[in-house]
Amino acid sequence: MFPVRRVMALASTTLPTKTGLSLWCPSSPSLARRFSPIGFRIASRGLVTASFANENREFVIVGGGNAAGYAARTFVENGMADGRLCIVTKEAYAPYERPALTKAYLFPPEKKPARLPGFHTCVGGGGERQTPDWYKEKGIEVIYEDPVSGADFEKQTLTTNTGKQLKYGSLIIATGCTASRFPDKIGGNLPGVHYIREVADADSLISSLGKSKKVVIVGGGYIGMEVAAAAVAWNLDTTIVFPEDQLLQRLFTPSLAQKYEELYRQNGVKFVKGASINNLEAGSDGRVSAVKLADGSTIEAETVVIGIGAKPAIGPFETLAMNKSIGGIQVDGLFRTSTPGIFAIGDVAAFPLKIYDRMTRVEHVDHARRSAQHCVKSLLTAHTDTYDYLPYFYSRVFEYEGSPRKVWWQFFGDNVGETVEVGNFDPKIATFWIDNGRLKGVLVESGSPEEFQLLPKLARSQPIVDKAKLASASSVEEALEIAQAALQS
Repeated sequence: MFPVRRVMALASTTLPTKTGLSLWCPSSPSLARRFSPIGFRIASRGLVTASFANENREFVIVGGGNAAGYAARTFVENGMADGRLCIVTKEAYAPYERPALTKAYLFPPEKKPARLPGFHTCVGGGGERQTPDWYKEKGIEVIYEDPVSGADFEKQTLTTNTGKQLKYGSLIIATGCTASRFPDKIGGNLPGVHYIREVADADSLISSLGKSKKVVIVGGGYIGMEVAAAAVAWNLDTTIVFPEDQLLQRLFTPSLAQKYEELYRQNGVKFVKGASINNLEAGSDGRVSAVKLADGSTIEAETVVIGIGAKPAIGPFETLAMNKSIGGIQVDGLFRTSTPGIFAIGDVAAFPLKIYDRMTRVEHVDHARRSAQHCVKSLLTAHTDTYDYLPYFYSRVFEYEGSPRKVWWQFFGDNVGETVEVGNFDPKIATFWIDNGRLKGVLVESGSPEEFQLLPKLARSQPIVDKAKLASASSVEEALEIAQAALQS
């Protein structure tokens, strides 16, 4: 267990003086004013004034993504937000459901695209829409467009890009990830080259899509598949380029990937597989004009989207204990770092995956939501249960108005062992992962609500299943019935 310090309603903060003494300093600004009409002052061979930009100093969240929004809701639910919680974000917007940026947000104007405030957290998790006014009403201070650039853990202070000094009692790091980028020397920052992590990125891409006829997407993972599906709605000449020999290699089986590739081809998307990028070429106007491959061939493009993964946004917190093998800030099952009073949640946290007894880092909205809620409950209450996360991934594509087929798949568990595929993708398909006779993971495409609800039960229980019987199922429905029966045996 890592040490933890709980900071409750009227927690105090101690500030060291030059003489080695510590004087009590109320974390609440209102209490501070009661004890000193001129603010925080420390007697140390004269008066020293500590001026901080944040009014709410008991709890500070750095980062304004999904995790921050769900953490804020949990603070409110526990009656610990009003006048106590501050969120610091580099974005101009209150926390929102980030997955929308590569899905409905990219639809063309006539296809009813998603727009804020429609997808502020916590609508994706069944909660209310937390607009900027919601944070004000709940007494939560939000500092926008001013990312944290420095941290002094001994003094419990943060410094922002604009030079603001922020004070905290407990600190929650929710900085997420940054998109992996192409180097500038091969054209990674040319006009017309896009990376997607924030609303501003998606807005810039939409502007380019509206002026383009040809788009190239680099990367065959989630970003590549979702952006390509959105580009189809714009009736653009769309090509996906990636070095692997199939789509979404880290999850899809070759057979499943082949079926999705065929669906994309039916929608006009072209694939260049097993290819490496040499550089991005610029036209006479300075904008990107082509993607040059390692074999010397080129693909014309007026817009290029790079979706080759992401890296934990460690920023000024690099002196905390890191997990060097998987990246991210090392935390325990309550999201405590090894530094008392500092927590990390969401994409940036390397945490123990209890169900499979291994350390992991998960870049997914479901984990962002759940880790935020678990961390805050642990911080504010006597809740000490270890985080017990079940890996979950999903994607929704071709969901724009007028699409001939809308695609939605869900996966739960671990994709290890042998696989059994059931169904012909018309209208649905399922893949089961079986290791040492136990069902370890399951993916279903186009399932019913009841079928999707069954998947986490199967993946968490890991029942012993008859592989031959499962493989002989004539439909996805029959296969799921076989798996469900195994739960009761």
